[in-house]
Parts: sequence; structure tokens; C-alpha cells
Amino acid sequence: MNRVAVACAALALTALLAALPAGCARQPPGPRPMTIGLVVPSLTHPFFIYLQKSVEEEAGQLGVRVIAADAGDVAARQMSIVEDFIAQRVDGVLMSPIGADALVPAVEALNRAGIPVVTVDRKVSGGDVLVHVGTDNVEGGRVAARYVVEKLGGKGGVIELEGTPGASPAIDRKKGFDEVLAASNVRLLASQNADFDRAKGQKVMENLLQVEKDFQAVYAANDEMVLGALEAMEARGLKLSNLVTVGYDAIPDALACIRESRLTASIEQFPGQQARKALRHLVAFIREGRAPPSKEIYITPLAIDKNNLDKAEHK
Repeated sequence: MNRVAVACAALALTALLAALPAGCARQPPGPRPMTIGLVVPSLTHPFFIYLQKSVEEEAGQLGVRVIAADAGDVAARQMSIVEDFIAQRVDGVLMSPIGADALVPAVEALNRAGIPVVTVDRKVSGGDVLVHVGTDNVEGGRVAARYVVEKLGGKGGVIELEGTPGASPAIDRKKGFDEVLAASNVRLLASQNADFDRAKGQKVMENLLQVEKDFQAVYAANDEMVLGALEAMEARGLKLSNLVTVGYDAIPDALACIRESRLTASIEQFPGQQARKALRHLVAFIREGRAPPSKEIYITPLAIDKNNLDKAEHK
């Protein structure tokens, strides 16, 4: 073949390749992995750090991708994160809402976009949620109150620290605790909110100690608040071993304090189990159209003290 023929053949091949569809010219990309948006109230709380870690571990087992975001305990920011998820066209959203009412518009926006949403730990009061997976926080409050009443021998006075106003765990834990206490001879001396925050728990307790001189127990709706309260009481010279102190969440710091006899007990609500169950139900619905067995799935809480530390999820 002469040079002219070779050149013509090369030109003809180039023209043929250019005329082919793009997909024939190179290997097409693989299918996009399922993407789940995860948003938690705040990663300053060890509970939500552990919950997010559990979601990501389960996602690895299920072969899905997770985009995680921290709302910094600001409801408007959590709403904005959900809007970003919608813009990114995620396949589903796993949410622990800051407020039961404040995040209803976020759920409704996901509904309009046709993106399934599952709530974990905290509920919303409106919108269409595929399923809520959490601990029965009302029962958790009851468990805490029964523990306090038993340890006090059915008499005495208790101070209660409440969580963030409007958050479903704060509402439910207080409801259960107050219900059992009202049916006993143990008196509720004071109940104030400290926003699930350690520093606020310390400050609120410092103020209460100026007024309440005769109490035998302290209950806080999460461990962060009770750990702050312990610091305030120790600074005042109170002997913690003489008091019944109960938190909620069984985070590592609280378990360490139980081992050291600085904290009497904490209510374990198994955030890892919550996270894994929630993600499995969401993924099964997206992949197979399989709906959860019910709209609400609850895990039974457990009081953890020195006698059963091995039952704590964090261990």
C-alpha cells in the first residue's frame, strides 16, 4: 500500500470513530452508588458522634454512600442542610431533628421532592416519615425515676435537669420521669432546662445549689448535663457518694464516672442499634420498595450502674 492509500485509510478510520456515539468510543462510567444524607443536631455531643459513626459503619456493610452534616444545634441550619440534600438529589435522608416542630418543613420539602426520610432518636410532629427508629424515651424517663425511687428507699427530694425545650427526647424523658415520681413519695424539688449541655448543666446546678439545700438525688435528661452538675456539686464540697445521680445516654465519660463512683447510673438507649436499624430500613425501601413493619420502632432503654457496666453499648 502506497503512502497516499495509508493516509486515506487513516482519515477514513478517524472519521468513522468520530461518527460513533460517545458510549462506543470509551467505557461508560459505572452506576452511581446509593447516596444517603445524614444530618444530626450537633457533633459536640458524644451521643451523636457515636450515632454518626454507627451509620457510616453500617453504610459500608450495605454498600451505600453517606453524606454527613452537623447542624450545630441550629434548626435553621438543619433545614438548610436538608435543602442542600434535595439539590444534590440524594436517594434518602436520615435525620435526627433538633426540634419536633421546627423541622416539619424540612420533612415536607423532602416529601415534595419524592425523597424518603427516616428519623432516628428524635421525632418530628408532622410530614410523612417512612419510619422513626429510637428509644422509648418516655419509658426511659420512667426507668430513671424507678431507679431513683428505689435507691432513695421511696423518700427524699430530687432535682431534675431538662433538655432542650421542644426536642422530643426532652419532652418524653421528662414526661416519664415526672409520671413515676408523682406516684411515689419522692418529691420533685426543682426542674430546670439546661439544653442538653454540660456547661449549662453546671451553671444551672450552681444556681440551684444556692436555693436547694436538702436534696438526695439529681436526675438529668442526658449525661452532658449531669456531668456538669457533678462538677458544680464537687466544687461546693458535696460528697457525691452520698447522693443518687442519674444521667441518660451512657456515653464513655459517664461510664467512667460510674466506675469511679462519681455518678450512680445512666440510662442506655443504644444509639448504635438505633442508627443501624434506621439505615437498614431506609436502604431496603429504596432498593426493594420494602416498607418497615411499622411507622415507629422502639428499643427498650436500660439503667446502667456498677453492677451491669458490661451491658453498655460503649462498654
